[in-house]
Amino acid sequence: MLLHSLSISRPLLELSTELHIFRPRISRNSEMAPPILSLALLSETRRVLSIQSHTLQGYVGNKSAVFPLQLLGYDVDPINSAVLKSHRKAASITSLSLRTLRLWFKGEVLNGKKLWELIEGLEANDLLYYTHLLTGYIGSVSFLRLTTVLEVINKLRSINPKLTYVCDPVKGDEGKLYVSLELVSVYRQKVVLVASMLTPNQFEAEQLTGSRIVSEGDGREACNILHAAGPPKVVITSINIDEMCTYICGCGMGQFHEQFKIMIPKMPAYFTGTGDLMTALLLGWSNDDNLDKAAELAVSSLQALLQWTLNDYKSAGHDPQSTSLVIRLIQSQDDIRIPQVKFQSRILSW
Repeated sequence: MLLHSLSISRPLLELSTELHIFRPRISRNSEMAPPILSLALLSETRRVLSIQSHTLQGYVGNKSAVFPLQLLGYDVDPINSAVLKSHRKAASITSLSLRTLRLWFKGEVLNGKKLWELIEGLEANDLLYYTHLLTGYIGSVSFLRLTTVLEVINKLRSINPKLTYVCDPVKGDEGKLYVSLELVSVYRQKVVLVASMLTPNQFEAEQLTGSRIVSEGDGREACNILHAAGPPKVVITSINIDEMCTYICGCGMGQFHEQFKIMIPKMPAYFTGTGDLMTALLLGWSNDDNLDKAAELAVSSLQALLQWTLNDYKSAGHDPQSTSLVIRLIQSQDDIRIPQVKFQSRILSW
């Protein structure tokens, strides 16, 4: 239930502060390099900077978000907060340090200093105009300090004041934390306040609000608390209350925001990367204030993809309840681009 630094020759770009668009400046070497069209033709392009984890195998983080957003017409520049060989194991991880994370998954984790160096490189080459910022799993507290992700938000909004910041506060699931308690505090006290859209799961919503969610009413109240903290749009992407359904709840925009829910039948399997994908789909379809309609499209795409994944594992003779399943993202691209809306939202009365 859905309750509600490279230096290369190219035309330089300058910002028109009045219209908030870039206009190309003539460079001596402009004949040597074509313009970057996603910047030169901004009215035709939506650009996303996506800061999330990346896995060599499977689909979580940027691997789960970039492709769907591209299918939906977005140019996406990914920054990988961590590069790991496989997905995080939600069932066995509680709170891991960066060093432990590297040892466990044999990968690399980007720190705040390295992130800022990348941002400075983009700025030096006049490439820092984005319509959207998307953040997901961040394992380093330094990533969320004012000198990193929060400063990135300020930097991007100084260039495009209309920037939409979509925050998936990936901290844990099913009662277990992936990150340190210190990072949870940074999310609660600083990050939530500047988000345009917030997409926690049930456990993350509980961590952010400090209250348990055991009923639909609890979910609605959690949405109210998060909405009041700052984000114009809030979607709790999974609320498990009984054995039959998963509930998702969200809030819209404005002083008299509305809440809605979408009933979703549970599937007898555990999938990886679904939260990352759901947030990407919500971003992809949220082109106006109709959050409920965006949620219908996102949920319908996701459920079709999960059913495809489940059927394929069964066809291969695999017991879908024995291990977590890797989603069939590439094979489901038609369901992402042109979803059949089979899950309707219902507006909730006050």
